[in-house]
Amino acid sequence: MWTFDGPFVTCLFDMEDTLRRAIVQIGDVSRIALMIELSLPALRARVESGDAIQPAWGRFLDALTWRYGLPAAPRVRHLKTQGPLAKLVIAYRS
Repeated sequence: MWTFDGPFVTCLFDMEDTLRRAIVQIGDVSRIALMIELSLPALRARVESGDAIQPAWGRFLDALTWRYGLPAAPRVRHLKTQGPLAKLVIAYRS
């Protein structure tokens, strides 16, 4: 599990980079299950400070499926608790 905080677009780039590195280590994308947890209070604070969610979020999800070969977009869980903006959870079968 990795946590990301800061500007929304930066978090998306960092999550994509982390996923790419995990795929390299694991060696096979078909063995990966992926979940993203987004803190709604943290996201609200980013939007109020001027961060835009779209089109970066759509591009991020598209990149995960076509660039890395994930069979589907990751599950996104929305948390109502304060915390880091995003958590990336990667599970894999060995």
